[in-house]
Amino acid sequence: MADDQPLLEVENLTTTFSTDNGTLTAVDGIDFTVDTGETVCIVGESGSGKTVATESITRIINTPPGEIEGTVRYKGRDLLSMSESELRNIRGNDIAHIFQNPQEAMNHCYTVGWQITEALQIHQDVSDDEARAKAVDLMDRVGIANASSRFDDYPHEFSGGQKQRVMIAMALVGDPDLLIADEPTTALDVTVQAQILKLLDDLQEEFEMGILFVTHDLGVVAEIADRIVVMYAGKVMERGGVLDIFDHPAHPYTQQLLECLPEFGGSGGGIPGTLPDPHNPPDGCRFAPRCEYAEEACRTGDQPDEIEVAPDQEVSCVHYGPGGNPSIVRSEGLGPGDETGAAGDSEVGPADD
Repeated sequence: MADDQPLLEVENLTTTFSTDNGTLTAVDGIDFTVDTGETVCIVGESGSGKTVATESITRIINTPPGEIEGTVRYKGRDLLSMSESELRNIRGNDIAHIFQNPQEAMNHCYTVGWQITEALQIHQDVSDDEARAKAVDLMDRVGIANASSRFDDYPHEFSGGQKQRVMIAMALVGDPDLLIADEPTTALDVTVQAQILKLLDDLQEEFEMGILFVTHDLGVVAEIADRIVVMYAGKVMERGGVLDIFDHPAHPYTQQLLECLPEFGGSGGGIPGTLPDPHNPPDGCRFAPRCEYAEEACRTGDQPDEIEVAPDQEVSCVHYGPGGNPSIVRSEGLGPGDETGAAGDSEVGPADD
């Protein structure tokens, strides 16, 4: 991989599903990158397409009914054009997933040690003794006390936070370069959530991983993100560095997400209105029906092209394009480091996506 090449490069990723009501477009032509050693957070309301986007990257979506188009390059290799056998060698080794609910992801008929060693032996040619030794080591590294004695325990004998640590251990069996984490702290209390985030930060440094992190919680974003991708109704509304977006949110949708937070003077409630029907999205900007700044130009044509508003910040909004007036919508926010705090523990929407 060239030094200036992103670890992951997503271009024009589009994922549709055939349904009884027609074609549903869950992800519609999105672009973003993840570099080695950085954390990119995808944020947006429930139903914005965050989870579908990450599952499309390694093609773990059932096709059919799903159809994935675009380009997804991992270290320069296009994952979407690979055969299933080629991609299987990358899943779990080079790219690993952590899913939202370990309760559902784990098999409760088998011990946690068996499940970790099974994942190991799928991807590596190691003996049973070697697999056990590495599994115990991974359990210890993710902070499971008395790992050796807990190897033969069943999932129901672990707390929610411990189960998520087991899932992280399973994700690390192949020493991945890219970790995709889908709401991994949603079901955890604040204290355990902080411990898991600290663990991921430590492991990222140890393994030199890139992390693609899906979350609805702007408090988590403020704490861990290097860059942010803001999604709405399958489209990217804004993307950029975490400080740029928290200090100077450009898109009205990003602004309203932040303004929902009490720390920004908001009520702590949600954004008025609902997401559009993915079977029949509106013309123009997807957010126009809910946007207080929407004009006729916002409601016609296609989603506006992304415009660079800062060296590391792009926004999809006609007010920043030719003939637009950015001062109508340009906003000042609170950065994660401000004295008054950033996102705290507030959420932008329900946990499921």
